[in-house]
Amino acid sequence: MPNLPTTIDGVLSTLDEIIEEHISDGNFLGIFAYVYRRTTAEIKQAILDGAFEDNPRMERFDVHFANFYIQAYWDFKAGKAASKAWELSFDNKDAPITIMQHLILGMNAHIHLDLGVAAATFPSGTSIESTKVDFMKVNDILKRLTNEMQGKISKVSPLLFVLDWLGKEKDEQVAGFSIVKARDFAWNNAVRLFNTKNENDRLIGIQELDQKVTAIGRIVAHPPGRILKWLVSFVRLFEEKDIGVLIGRLKAD
Repeated sequence: MPNLPTTIDGVLSTLDEIIEEHISDGNFLGIFAYVYRRTTAEIKQAILDGAFEDNPRMERFDVHFANFYIQAYWDFKAGKAASKAWELSFDNKDAPITIMQHLILGMNAHIHLDLGVAAATFPSGTSIESTKVDFMKVNDILKRLTNEMQGKISKVSPLLFVLDWLGKEKDEQVAGFSIVKARDFAWNNAVRLFNTKNENDRLIGIQELDQKVTAIGRIVAHPPGRILKWLVSFVRLFEEKDIGVLIGRLKAD
């Protein structure tokens, strides 16, 4: 197994390799990998622009965080155990669900679970509060990026607006995923885990969080109710199914 990247450029290069693997394999895990790669590129640019209180620290944290996903994917490929939330996402790589469901399964594992654990375990000094301002600044970047990605995904999922409407009307997990709310959830868990000084208790806390996040993922993968299931199937009928074409269209300006 190769070494984990140690710079943000290394993360981008590794994500490029993962995306190409998914295109070659023809599975839908490439959707999250591409969107995450796009997000990481935006974070890198913000660091270069000096947008954070401590830009070198933000790069170190971004690499630390990204490696949770990279390690989980490499472990899964090697037949090793990953977190339950990531295993659920990876196990659904060929599932006949919508593009948005595939994307949210990855976001669910990486934001709801990995981000809190990454923030709690990042060596930032004596207090986790020293990282909070920069942690929250990322939200502004993600708000802008979310609008961009929704517009691009609508080109490969022309009935995406149905899921958007459903999320606003019923707050279903499959459509109502909010990155900002998910990051707030992650921060609260990061503080709780950071303040749990007993290592065994912290591990138990992470396992319990993994179970909770996995339960959310199951709702995403298998939405409740006959009407919602029918709508999801209907939306998928009109989506691009070729992952290479799909990612190519997401990359297009």
